[in-house]
Parts: sequence; structure tokens; C-alpha cells
Amino acid sequence: MDILDLFHKGGSAMWPLLALSILALSVIFERLWFWLRILTQEKQIVDRVLDAAGDNWETAAEIAKQATNQPIGRFLFAPLRLLKPDTETFRLALEATAEDELAGMRRGEKLLEAVIALAPLLGLLGTVLGLIQSLRAIRIGDLGTESTAGVTTGIGESLISTATGLIVAIVSLVFYRLFQSFVVSQVKVFRKAGNDLELLYRQSPPDFSSNTSIIMRESSRENFTPPRKRGRNKFSDSPEISEGTDSLDPEQ
Repeated sequence: MDILDLFHKGGSAMWPLLALSILALSVIFERLWFWLRILTQEKQIVDRVLDAAGDNWETAAEIAKQATNQPIGRFLFAPLRLLKPDTETFRLALEATAEDELAGMRRGEKLLEAVIALAPLLGLLGTVLGLIQSLRAIRIGDLGTESTAGVTTGIGESLISTATGLIVAIVSLVFYRLFQSFVVSQVKVFRKAGNDLELLYRQSPPDFSSNTSIIMRESSRENFTPPRKRGRNKFSDSPEISEGTDSLDPEQ
């Protein structure tokens, strides 16, 4: 039987089911592409950052910065971009970034949940409406005659919407569970990578050179002028004020 023929025989409920199926497929394809890019590059990024961190923390930070287009790269770069963090700040940066990245990985789950819940109900609604129309055509005097054959055919066609709703919900549920399993595996990956990076930081923290600290202090001094000093510079250029201060000499 032709698909278009089945669609028209399914009744008015087939249109919202079609919209839900398109919505679910768009989310599924987008999430599949998202997870394909992550799972194929994640292990390589983690290994490169951890290997570099054992030798040079600046190199590790540069590698993680280049991988910030990936969630694991942003996760590892979050504590490395801080200026001389202690171990507690280092760990808090990892935890905060992990929460944000894992929340982003769950994007689209609410939409799939809505499709899973609504598709069977819409299919059932289409079946009930089809049954109502079919039973209206039955007359008591026609029971047991050939005239009721069309009614039974209508009842069978009204079940098409229920079958369609179940198919949409089942497909959405399969990918919904698949994406949830990916998120659970990412929790383990983030936890292991974060623990390994923090352990390396505790065992061999970066050697902050005196030149770097001097440069940072000089830059901070250039960018910040104390209020009192800024006030004196402002009024020292005025000749009237300077003459007035000379007249306030206690000897006069």
C-alpha cells in the first residue's frame, strides 16, 4: 500500500504526527553529528593535554586552548587559564565547567521526551475519531449483512494513526536512551580526566617565574592609579591652585 494512501486514510491526526516526526528526526540527526565529532576526537585531546602537562603546563594550556571547540577542551582549559590558582580553585574550575558542558550535552532531550509522550496519545486520538465516524454509519438493521463490510474497513483504517504514533514514539525512545548513555559515559570521562589533571597539578605545580610575576605586577600598576595620586596630578597643572597653596604658608 502506498505511504501517501496510508497517510490520508490515517485521518486528521496524521498531520500533527508528521510534525512530531520531523521535529524528532531533526533533533536525532543534530545530536548524532554532535556525538560523532566528540567521540572521535575526545580521547586524543585528553591524552595530548595530560602528556604535555607532565612536562610543561604552558604547552598543555595551549593545546587545551586550541581544542576549545570541543567540550573536553573547554573543560581542561578552564583551570589552566587561571593565573596561579591554588588546588582548591583548580578543582572548582573543573567542577563548574563540567556542569555547564554536561548540561549542553543534554540539549534536545526535553524535545524527545515530549515527542515520546505525545505521539502515542495523538495516534490513539486519531483512532478514536475514526471509530466514532465508522460507528455512526452502522444501523441496527444492517448488522450481519454485507453493508457492514465498509464499517469494518473503516475501523481497520482508523488504527493506522495509532500504529504511526507508536512507531514515532519507539524510534524517539531508542535514540533518547542512546543519547542518555553517551552523557553518562561523558560524566566518567570528565571525572577521570579532571582527576588526572588535578593530580598532576598537585604533584608538579607550574613553576611561576619571578619575571612573570614582575611583569604582571608592572602591568597592574600601569592599569591602576591610586585615587590620591590621580587627584594631585589633576590639580598640580593649575597655576591658580599652586599660587593659592603658596599663600597658605604658615610663616606668612
